[in-house]
Amino acid sequence: MFARTPRLTLRPGWPEDAPTLAAAIAHEPVVAMLARAPWPYTVDDATAFLTLPPDHHSPRLLILAREETRPRIIGGIGLTRDDSGYELGYWLTPDAWGRGYATEAGRAVLDTARHALGLRHLHALHFEDNPASGRVLRKLGFFETGAETRACRARGKDVAGLRYSLDLAPAQALPLAA
Repeated sequence: MFARTPRLTLRPGWPEDAPTLAAAIAHEPVVAMLARAPWPYTVDDATAFLTLPPDHHSPRLLILAREETRPRIIGGIGLTRDDSGYELGYWLTPDAWGRGYATEAGRAVLDTARHALGLRHLHALHFEDNPASGRVLRKLGFFETGAETRACRARGKDVAGLRYSLDLAPAQALPLAA
């Protein structure tokens, strides 16, 4: 699954992306905000992630910014199937923070979830000490539904988080003009 936005390309990762992916994500402030990523994050961790079997209902995409002469990996975004349905997750490398990339990539994934995957509902969670992620989720139309504690592998402990929900049901169709 691929998606393009005005500034970004979202695509699956390939094994040859491992060194670049590791360099993009291997910042403690990034990994500390993710539930499943280890710290320190190594090229071997990136290789293990990139060689996971594909799941066409749970896309895992790299976010590439189309800058200057060639695209550059600046983050990751995806949907994970769990007991509650599908969860949206994302991360950006620090030099990409504050530029609207997470919201732009999120909109592309929401469109894919709605139109290509036929999903009707998504949820998300961010750790309480990551309010910027909450701002992204609210810009995408998610609303807060409560608190939840989740294990953070990088921190080695449970961390307080805020849970969000989004209804993806299509808007009611407008009647055709006569």
